[in-house]
Amino acid sequence: MDNNFIEEESVQKVSKSNPRIYLFIIIFLVIAILAGLLYFFKIYTKAEEKISAKINKTEIYLNEDLIYADNTNGAKKWVWEFGNGDKSTKQQGTYRFPAVGSYVLRLTVNDKLREQFFVSVKDSVVHSLAQDTTLFISGSTNGIVLEEIRLEANGPGEVFEWWFGETGKVDAIGKSALYTYTKPGIYKVQLRSDKSPKFVFHTIRIVDPTADINQLVTPGKGAQDALNDLKEKIQDIANGADFNAKYNYILSKYLCGDEKVKVNVEMDGKKKQMDIYTYLMGLTFSKGVTINEVTVESASTPNATKECPTLIKVKQSK
Repeated sequence: MDNNFIEEESVQKVSKSNPRIYLFIIIFLVIAILAGLLYFFKIYTKAEEKISAKINKTEIYLNEDLIYADNTNGAKKWVWEFGNGDKSTKQQGTYRFPAVGSYVLRLTVNDKLREQFFVSVKDSVVHSLAQDTTLFISGSTNGIVLEEIRLEANGPGEVFEWWFGETGKVDAIGKSALYTYTKPGIYKVQLRSDKSPKFVFHTIRIVDPTADINQLVTPGKGAQDALNDLKEKIQDIANGADFNAKYNYILSKYLCGDEKVKVNVEMDGKKKQMDIYTYLMGLTFSKGVTINEVTVESASTPNATKECPTLIKVKQSK
């Protein structure tokens, strides 16, 4: 056979096989590119699906709120598990742990994405905290004229102001207060601090062992004069006179020092009942009230020489 013919035939065979080789190469390259793109897409997708959530603290006290929130892209469903059986399906909120301990807080977003937080809950002295935020007065509720009284302020503050109700002005400054009353009566001590601007009150009864301070309303002679005097003092309070002075005068002279005496008030056809302090204090906020009539009822027998009233009836108008 001619060698030239053999070489020509081989060349033709190679030429015919080349298109197939090129096709296989192209297909391989396409597959490789698609696989690469798919790989990078998965990586990108996973990065996009990462949870974006946070809590405000990892160490809190029993009386503190844990603040939690999630801002994951595309999130539509949340389940916060607080490690003690409690759950929340809100995107954000607050939670207060009921017991001391270490908790694993778990968040599940859209039923598939999860993240965990570790929270340590420490004990707190609830009573001390409550005491630190509430101002109150401790000390005696009884005293004697010309005998020093000591009261203590309990609660927040650095500056404490005391009104003992006898002078109508600030009588002491400081956490401990000393005061000496010169007259018998029942006084409302007032206290406030720079951290607690609202007043707190303390009632104290001051007596004079050498004198009878209970000048009571008696039936018969002088009764109307006493009622007129009582009416006048109530009107003075309504007109804006010194509340403490008038209030203590009424208590000591006519009510045996009893702040529980009830008052029936009639005004514009309406009737109300309250204790004497609430009634008289309310008058200080009412403008233009006129006291028209005051009567007193007592639990004593008609033959008694002294009476302690149990009910005061007042008719007033504006």
